[in-house]
Amino acid sequence: MAQINVRRLSAEDEYPDLTGHNHHMASAMTLDIYKQLRQRATPNGFTIDDVIQTGVDNPGHPFIMTVGCVAGDEETYEVFKELLDPVIQDRHGGYKPTDKHKTDLDPAHLKVGGDDLDPNYVLSSRVRTGRSVRGFCLPPHCSRGERRAVETLSIEALDTLSGDLKGKYYALKNMSDAEQQQLIDDHFLFDKPVSPLLLASGMARDWPDGRGIWHNVNKTFLVWVNEEDHLRVISMQQGGNMKEVFNRFCTGLTKIEKLFKERKHEFMWNEHLGYVLTCPSNLGTGLRAGVHVKLPNLSKNAKFEEILKKLRLQKRGTGGVDTAAVGGTFDISNADRLGFSEVELVQMVVDGVKLLVEMEKKLEKGQPIDAMIPAQK
Repeated sequence: MAQINVRRLSAEDEYPDLTGHNHHMASAMTLDIYKQLRQRATPNGFTIDDVIQTGVDNPGHPFIMTVGCVAGDEETYEVFKELLDPVIQDRHGGYKPTDKHKTDLDPAHLKVGGDDLDPNYVLSSRVRTGRSVRGFCLPPHCSRGERRAVETLSIEALDTLSGDLKGKYYALKNMSDAEQQQLIDDHFLFDKPVSPLLLASGMARDWPDGRGIWHNVNKTFLVWVNEEDHLRVISMQQGGNMKEVFNRFCTGLTKIEKLFKERKHEFMWNEHLGYVLTCPSNLGTGLRAGVHVKLPNLSKNAKFEEILKKLRLQKRGTGGVDTAAVGGTFDISNADRLGFSEVELVQMVVDGVKLLVEMEKKLEKGQPIDAMIPAQK
């Protein structure tokens, strides 16, 4: 941890106005904490004002609790733990500073099931996560050279994948019009950030330099480079075979990590936080296992939200977090990231979606579902 020169003005003069802000950072931040942390910086020069800027600039949503802060490097979570520990505990269901996270990327540990989600209801399945490369600053704080180095390292590693995982990298800055259109048609392309949350975090600097997309020939395994995290790894396919999706996800991710280690680089990970990522909301597994599932009847039921909460699942529109469901089709995924293993989270989604589909079938026949409502997981 580095000490920085305290500026001329007092902490009281510099303390942000968080009146009316609704996010985890605003709930945890006090003047005393600000005074304490204002004199610190990570070895890479990331300060408390850098940590909280996105939450200062964006008051949040009255009904949706956002995080309101980001990490600029791996050390951020330790240097500013007096703020970030309460944020993590609040965001991740009471996860304490003494808790240890468990990682399990062995798809064989998934119980029977997951390969039989009803394709008449489950339209597609996917699993994604993020990874950060140790030794580089995270996207809110990295230099141009660091970003380019992460891209070069990623291309070298991904280019050696073979078999079902063999693919090609498309750099955003020199992509042809035809390639760009194809990636748009495949729903693979990520755009320059326009979200005020990401812009305030500094993630759009030098766009599109150092960013790109890699995918395999079958278009079932995808890696985004230098978007919100160094890497975003996605396994997906049409239909309801989540077990197959998760198997490819684990296999590909394990191979990528091995390839990075062969190049003397490893992913950021520790016993407490699991895999370290830019946003505190993604710590632990960083994993979101989701399906697009048709629930036109169940979604109109008054207890739909309660059922999802009891199953530890969340819903969004199929176009993303802020979109509405179309035709009763929802993107249903795990609500947790930290404190549960990857296998446990995928199992929750598989078991939960099976129950949701059974409820939907009952409602189609005009039958009651009250006896099927589960206990809290």
